[in-house]
Amino acid sequence: MTALIRHITVDCADPYTLAGFWSEVTGYPRHPSDEPGADQALLVAPDGEGPGVLFSRVPEGKSGKNRVHLDLQPTDCKRDEQVDHLLTLGATMVSDQRNADGTGWVVLADPEGNEFCVERSLSERA
Repeated sequence: MTALIRHITVDCADPYTLAGFWSEVTGYPRHPSDEPGADQALLVAPDGEGPGVLFSRVPEGKSGKNRVHLDLQPTDCKRDEQVDHLLTLGATMVSDQRNADGTGWVVLADPEGNEFCVERSLSERA
């Protein structure tokens, strides 16, 4: 037996605001019923088939390293351009793992401290 991943859920303090950050990052649109102050906010996969990203309010703050994180691959720019853009959106640098030969990745954190990685684009891997 198998199962599909319907949502990737992120626990957070402010679902609507964090969903806005990730909507800018991914291009995934907000669910039409999302509103500020709600306990959940959902980003819908653009193709309607992939998993959505669900942000759910929890009372406790983040206390350690993520056990699961997202690895992002830029689609219309290079890794370093994507990193610069994410920093302007409110991400923070956690760890720079870029190498002199262009390989490697960058670990960033979203506005609530959830870590994620930015890898090279397909064109950079070619």
